[in-house]
Amino acid sequence: PPECPLCGEAAGLELEEHVRARHGHLLGAPGTGNGEQLYECPMCSLTCTNIQILEEHVDLHLEEHNFSEGTGKGGDIRDLELAQQLQTEEDEQQRSEEEKREREEFKKLQRQYGLDNSGGFKQQFLKNMEREVDRGRLQPFEYHKRKADMMESLASGIDDGKTKTSGVIEALCRYYQNENRDVRRVWLSAGVDHFHSSLGDSGWGCGYRNFQMLLSSLLQNSFYNDCLRDTTLIPSIPKIQSMIEDAWREGFDPHGASHFNNRLHGSKAWIGACEIYSLLTSLRIKCQIIDFHKPTGPMGTHPRLFEWILHYYSTDNEGGAKVMCTSKPPIYLQHQGHSRTVVGIEEKKNKSLCLLLFDPGCSSQQMQKLLKQNSDGTGLKLLRKFVGSLKEKQYQIVAVDGVLSLEEKAARCHASQVLTSEKIP
Repeated sequence: PPECPLCGEAAGLELEEHVRARHGHLLGAPGTGNGEQLYECPMCSLTCTNIQILEEHVDLHLEEHNFSEGTGKGGDIRDLELAQQLQTEEDEQQRSEEEKREREEFKKLQRQYGLDNSGGFKQQFLKNMEREVDRGRLQPFEYHKRKADMMESLASGIDDGKTKTSGVIEALCRYYQNENRDVRRVWLSAGVDHFHSSLGDSGWGCGYRNFQMLLSSLLQNSFYNDCLRDTTLIPSIPKIQSMIEDAWREGFDPHGASHFNNRLHGSKAWIGACEIYSLLTSLRIKCQIIDFHKPTGPMGTHPRLFEWILHYYSTDNEGGAKVMCTSKPPIYLQHQGHSRTVVGIEEKKNKSLCLLLFDPGCSSQQMQKLLKQNSDGTGLKLLRKFVGSLKEKQYQIVAVDGVLSLEEKAARCHASQVLTSEKIP
């Protein structure tokens, strides 16, 4: 109970009644010399000439006293509760904003990697063609013709070949036979067709296009006829997506399959070395993933990658000829955000190495120029990559080296559920 400000006693519930009952005599005071009655405040000695004014004045003192009593220990508690409430509200707001940012980042990643359910090859192809018509770059009759061709390709599962360039490897062989300046030796893969991205897969289709390049070489090699008896023509991208899903259903790479929710067909999902490995192995094509997980040279370079590829091509091809047109399939080369196909390697007279790469980002028009290669080799700038040109943090390659028996395929399927890559230290 509040204490009386005059006597210090506990005043019970009604402080005002206590003051009036116990100390009412203090509300009066002697009059002035002219006979006027004065009333002195018992709390602050203020003198009033009217009893009502004094009572109102004392009431103000009592209210102030009650308020000050309430801001003691109890007030501290209320302040603490208020501070805690404000902190809780601030924490909840920050958590809400953080969750919102995380959702936006996740959606951004889904869009980037084609996992946002925005459609796949067919939807993108039609949308981009409609945009070309709107911009006047494509006539309506051409739109309908290309749409019909695309629908036929999707129905058959066979690539329409409109992004393919053939004969580049043969043109390179002719060029190197006559080149006598700085190339000491060169090794080339067996015939490889180049495939570039189209309106349906621009921005995400490089992995599929590189698989088409690799498969184009395997289909020309009778050693792989038995493995590829059901794949005699180059499949379309949606068909390749279905083939990878089939490999997952067989049990290959369950961890990778779960990343894509076991579904590629109808999406714009990027694929990488693990998906290529799973698909090739499901076809009984023997291959391996090599992971160059960190630079092995100065300035972030990867000389060990170049040395590995040189060994791949030169093994069993150590003859004295300057140009070695080998039977080796091309190599799938992956780094963060893009992939390309290695179709050969040069060894310069100064012993430096240079890779020859087919890039799905190069158009047919660019690749066609290589079929008319000038004697000065300027067109080869499109293909050549020196050690200093490949400076990504990490590279992976998928290299084909034979055929699997059914038992070996089953063993690799089991192994892929545990470990899918070998790391080069």
